[in-house]
Amino acid sequence: MKLKEILQKIVEDKSPILLCDSSREWEASSLLSNLSEPMLRTNAYFQSGLYIAEIDPKGYLGRVLFKVKTKD
Repeated sequence: MKLKEILQKIVEDKSPILLCDSSREWEASSLLSNLSEPMLRTNAYFQSGLYIAEIDPKGYLGRVLFKVKTKD
């Protein structure tokens, strides 16, 4: 699944979460608007409630792109 598809699903489902990278917290809709197209085409895996991780070319989980945080 592409990162863009994951973010779109989060927005469509109106999931009450924030996505955290090393510097700040983001709404999924903000990431859709601000990330570059190459980044949005990244193969990724969404572990609900925990993280979104990159899938490396061999099909293994790679680096964590965003940690999931529940909105207060």
